[in-house]
Amino acid sequence: MLRNREIQLFLLLQLLISVAATVITAIFFPIQAALILFITAASLMLVSFYFTKWRYREIEKLSSYLRKITNGDYSLDIRDNAEGELSILKNDIFKVTLMLSEQSSYLQQDKVRLTDAISDISHQLKTPLTSMVVMADLLSNPNLDPTKRKEFTHNIQVQLERIEWLVSSLLKIAKIDADIVQFKKEKVPANILVQHALQSVLIPMDIKQLSLEISGDETVTFQVDLNWTVEALINIFKNCIEHTDEGGAISISFTENALYTELTIEDTGKGIAKEDLPYIFKRFYKGKNAGEESVGIGLALSYSIIKNQQGDIEVKSEIEKGTTFRIKFYKQVI
Repeated sequence: MLRNREIQLFLLLQLLISVAATVITAIFFPIQAALILFITAASLMLVSFYFTKWRYREIEKLSSYLRKITNGDYSLDIRDNAEGELSILKNDIFKVTLMLSEQSSYLQQDKVRLTDAISDISHQLKTPLTSMVVMADLLSNPNLDPTKRKEFTHNIQVQLERIEWLVSSLLKIAKIDADIVQFKKEKVPANILVQHALQSVLIPMDIKQLSLEISGDETVTFQVDLNWTVEALINIFKNCIEHTDEGGAISISFTENALYTELTIEDTGKGIAKEDLPYIFKRFYKGKNAGEESVGIGLALSYSIIKNQQGDIEVKSEIEKGTTFRIKFYKQVI
């Protein structure tokens, strides 16, 4: 503390003022008065010195605390319920420490999620890439049967389309997670929204001869981003078609009330096992009834799109009795 030039100057001024006051008092008043003044000034200087020393010690503790925070130690607690500027400063620093601790925790979780995502992506890409390498090697054989050549070429094309869809879906999810997607708030009629989504799945439905029933008031509207919401519905429709046997049925209905607009999608398919239901929206999760070509990313993308538009989605299902998806888009944040 004494190495501080401000403290040196402060003590020097106090000493000069005390000596000057004592000398002047000794000249104009009895020596006893001068002595009393000197003792009083010396006592005040001593009290001031120790008080300043205490404050510097407290500041030094705060400096040490901040150094520990810089090194990633957020476990210390310096909250002080006393009054005064130092107590307020301690409490403010503690609040900042809590914020930094939470941010550090979030960053750590993000690192874990990123590591898991990279691992999952590598796993998903490894199988089709290995398959294509083998088929490409076989295609290099000039004596390969033309029928087999055509079959291998078709399979490579299918695998490339699968990889393209996977990468595209993952990029969309990454954009949503990074909050760089600006979802529009459009007033979209429910029947228009459903028809747009069905356009991409009509052929698979015809192939499996699935019947389709759509019901709901034509005045029902959704406050959503049309393109992104269509993307979410397409993935749900594909899931329903994949798990519904030939000759089955899919029904779509929509309703509206003062709080939200609801879209219900039901199928008569194989259903989802009870133990799988809590995880079907988790990325790369594949349930017991999932097909071999299933990647486990479509429903995860749908979930992200719906949730980021003040929406909610729930699933009810029974084995061999079908599955019901209920999607709600709230008209205001609740």
